[in-house]
Amino acid sequence: MSLVSLAGHGVSLVIETSGDPAVVHCGADPGPLPPHASTGPVLHSNYDHPLAMPLWPQPATGWSGTPLLEGGRGGRDTSARFADPEATGGRDRLVLRATDADAGLELTTEIELLPGGLLRLRHTLVNVGAPGYEVRALHAMLPVGPQATELLDTAGRWSRERSVQRLPFVLGTHTRTGRRGRTGHDAPLLLAAGTPAFANRRGEVWALHLGWSGNSTVFAERTPSPTRALGAGELPGSGEIVLDTGDAHTSPWTYLAYSGQGLDGIAARFHTYLRSRARHPHRARPVVLNTWEAVYFRHDLDELASLAGAAAEAGVERFVLDDGWFGSRRDDTAGLGDWQVSPEVWPRGLVPLIRQVNDLGMEFGLWAEPEMANPDSDLARQHPDWLCRARGDSLAPTWRHQHVVDLTHPAAYAHVLGSLDAVLSEARDAGAPIAFLKWDQNRDLADLASAGHPSQHAQTLAAYRLMDELAAAHPGLEIESCSSGGGRVDLGVLEHADRVWASDSNDALERQHIQEMTQRVLPPELVGQHIGPSTAHTSGRTHALAFRGITALFGHFGLEWDIREAVGADRDTLHQLIRLYKEHRSLLHSGVQVRADLGDDAFSLYGTVAGDGREALYAWALLRSGDDAGPGAVVLPGLAPEMAYHVSVILPGGESGTYAERAAPDWVADGYTATGAYLSTVGLMLPALNPERAILLHARALEEL
Repeated sequence: MSLVSLAGHGVSLVIETSGDPAVVHCGADPGPLPPHASTGPVLHSNYDHPLAMPLWPQPATGWSGTPLLEGGRGGRDTSARFADPEATGGRDRLVLRATDADAGLELTTEIELLPGGLLRLRHTLVNVGAPGYEVRALHAMLPVGPQATELLDTAGRWSRERSVQRLPFVLGTHTRTGRRGRTGHDAPLLLAAGTPAFANRRGEVWALHLGWSGNSTVFAERTPSPTRALGAGELPGSGEIVLDTGDAHTSPWTYLAYSGQGLDGIAARFHTYLRSRARHPHRARPVVLNTWEAVYFRHDLDELASLAGAAAEAGVERFVLDDGWFGSRRDDTAGLGDWQVSPEVWPRGLVPLIRQVNDLGMEFGLWAEPEMANPDSDLARQHPDWLCRARGDSLAPTWRHQHVVDLTHPAAYAHVLGSLDAVLSEARDAGAPIAFLKWDQNRDLADLASAGHPSQHAQTLAAYRLMDELAAAHPGLEIESCSSGGGRVDLGVLEHADRVWASDSNDALERQHIQEMTQRVLPPELVGQHIGPSTAHTSGRTHALAFRGITALFGHFGLEWDIREAVGADRDTLHQLIRLYKEHRSLLHSGVQVRADLGDDAFSLYGTVAGDGREALYAWALLRSGDDAGPGAVVLPGLAPEMAYHVSVILPGGESGTYAERAAPDWVADGYTATGAYLSTVGLMLPALNPERAILLHARALEEL
């Protein structure tokens, strides 16, 4: 027997690599390994060999749960068996390779232990036999501990993405499939299994994420063997992935994090890894103003120049022109797909606006939706064969008055790439560069095919390639993944984009929940979070500026409203919020995210603690009327126990109505001093807020008490 361990950062994956590879352990690091793993019993009315959690779950070895591989050659070679692999690698990487000569298949599995203790796994299948092997599924699975009895994942819809749902981990398979051709607003960003009542900072948790932006399946499976496992894979359609002799198919990366300190520990592993990547944005994340909810399609140079002036005065650093600048695009029914600057709206092109924005000291950004076209567009009229269709001449139903452009069609791909490259090149050559693309994708791709051949898989890869080619042609260009808000938020697209737009909802109350779960995987600097208008356009709910600003602060901060409406005290508050972001963004975008476990979910306390523990910034919010009259003592999580801290309150604008009468404790006026151990154990009496209000708490370490 041959035990191999990938270990570090407090986690370990132990694999038996001989025979049928088995996962002996996945979780907390057990330290030095014994000579061999213990074997299980042979169970009654079962196979005549001990059962273990296989790395390659295969029916040929007696596995009756979800298999590693589903596929075949027209009904033949449907049962593959991979065994006795060649194992190579080191402390942080293991590669296993095996061949099934009878089935004509070769399998390579890569497992990596990433910075921060995050694990990831993927398979590559090569057809070394007869042509025509169809891949119907290629799953990655890892076990969780038997103490994991509860599941948590996310669901949702447009403008309410990543809503939490909990359920017991019962026998059977809990499967979440995505058949939208994109990640989806209802996608499980995380599927977690944990000990009873696991929470922000308590419990053992295993959490899985699939790094893929197309159709997918994510599942938790419990069998009476007994095993508990989390798994994921791409979900190809019939005939979508067919391998000729010598062809290979590689599955997306499946990521798995283990934490002994609840969901905060899960987030820390994902954040540490993502911040270690070479492509991770390392310069300060600029304050953004996006024009969409300020002007919508009403594009006018003088009007936008006025808005840009107000933005620069407030301290904005990136000005983004949204939908409406191209073709016949005066509303959302026409022009999409015609990526030429509209001579009707912009007779001198975009360069005059870009120059004004640059002269004000701001970068310029631009919206585009390269994967779509309106039926009422030159592209659709001149090249109807460039639109995806699965049923002969029939197009899928429109969604927001648009169809999907077939990026797997070479001419269509070249046209879209060339058109966008021309817009970017013209601005660059005029000395007015476009620094940022808000890359939107506003519809599902449910009935997606190319000339009758399934292409959801290829369409996803083509979108990735299009992003890469534009970025390579324009060094320094940043790309945001927006998909009618948060419909394409995953680690697959973030190998090609630089941030995500978490939701089209700028309702601060909805955003509190959306951002919480988004940042369980993504660090705040990758998540666009903007202050919207006082009355949210998606919900009609009205919020005070301080609440909207604090909600947006703990991410990549920006604005999405006509800030010229902010006058008097609101103008001063807005400018203060922007200064606060600039003052604290290095902390917010490098520190450790923490969330307190509170007895009443009406209250929320979350924040960021510096890596050295010397500073922290928290948001304290009341999201609705609580069960209790006041919050009582609230702990400030994550502080270094041996350090002394001075805690002060920051209330942007000193906005009236944040506290009920006499609801602020005496210490608020001058601050409070205590050790980190006291603040994170006994806690602090915090102000009793009115509903849908928030304040900031700033903790700074002192040399001595």
